[in-house]
Amino acid sequence: MAASRIVAHPPPYPHRQSPPSDAPPSLNLTLNPKRYRNLGIRASLRGHEEKNKNDLADKPHSVELRATSTPDDVVSRDLLSLPRPLSSTQLSASVSDSSRLRVAYQGVRGAYSESAAQKAYPNCEAVPCEQFDTAFDAVERWLVDRAVLPIENSLGGSIHRNYDLLLRHSLHIVGEVNFAVRHCLMANHGVKREDLKRVLSHPQALAQCENTLTKFGLVREAVDDTAGAAKHVAYHKLQDAGAVASSAAAKIYGLNILDQDIQDDSDNVTRFLMLAREPMIPGTDRRFKTSIVFSLEEGPGILFKALAVFALRQINLTKIESRPLRNQPLRADDSNNSKYFDYLFYVDFEASMAEQSAQNALRHLKEFATFLRVLGSYPVDTSLT
Repeated sequence: MAASRIVAHPPPYPHRQSPPSDAPPSLNLTLNPKRYRNLGIRASLRGHEEKNKNDLADKPHSVELRATSTPDDVVSRDLLSLPRPLSSTQLSASVSDSSRLRVAYQGVRGAYSESAAQKAYPNCEAVPCEQFDTAFDAVERWLVDRAVLPIENSLGGSIHRNYDLLLRHSLHIVGEVNFAVRHCLMANHGVKREDLKRVLSHPQALAQCENTLTKFGLVREAVDDTAGAAKHVAYHKLQDAGAVASSAAAKIYGLNILDQDIQDDSDNVTRFLMLAREPMIPGTDRRFKTSIVFSLEEGPGILFKALAVFALRQINLTKIESRPLRNQPLRADDSNNSKYFDYLFYVDFEASMAEQSAQNALRHLKEFATFLRVLGSYPVDTSLT
């Protein structure tokens, strides 16, 4: 079957077919060529840290949320001066006029994602975002230069939300970074471990420290993220609760580290993707990895045929992830009166799109793929720090 030629020079990727019917419509974003410096968002504490959405809409660059405070709500100026994450409804930051890269990550200051962003782009300005979606939007709207987001953890598995967002958005993977996760138990100064009755953290962090926390006799309470747990304990001056988070979070929020490296398994590594608006031009000067997503017609051995295009060319697959097509009706098989899902397949393989073997493999795959998209071809990260 004839196929369009895949070239190794810009544009470096094979022709993209139309996305499957489940893919949401592309964003209609008006790009402003002017660049404004982020003025930040300040907020006072409320009992549950509620946000006034009307204030956010009326004051795009600087917002102060006021609430009646009690003696228990007293917070230091240092904590209040920390930048608030970008929200999905209020993206007030933009690319700085300087050459310093602005890199979006999900979470608040002290999150592991912030450390991963700083490892990926040393000396960058790390910009916190409330949700994964917000980080994708911030890059597409030219509000930041890059995003560094988790895609899988050696213990917890894949972050499925980010796989879905890779398909929904038009960003390119331009790199990866492996980050070793080291959990710490922390509390306010003067609080001892025996004073603690409960501990707050992200559900995965709590699960990764299950044996240690059980030994300490602590009740586990799940929150949105690890650094957010540390922030909550510090803001509310809790005396009976600690947090599981990074040592960086303890330093930022003024908490005392009671125990270090409390994870049950020392081999706890999260892989992050580096995302940009423009793709990287792949080379052959070092080890490269390529990430693709495709869908297939149903039929006997069709997935085997798809993966065989790599095996025939001695290309090593490092990851395969399947996700059901969203908003796609279940397909009926009249022969045995059954129904089944249609799937997207995300695959990582060790080869550069500058190599003829990789181009031939994707040309072969296009012969029976109903949809194929190259998400990025980028250098392999071999570090584990």
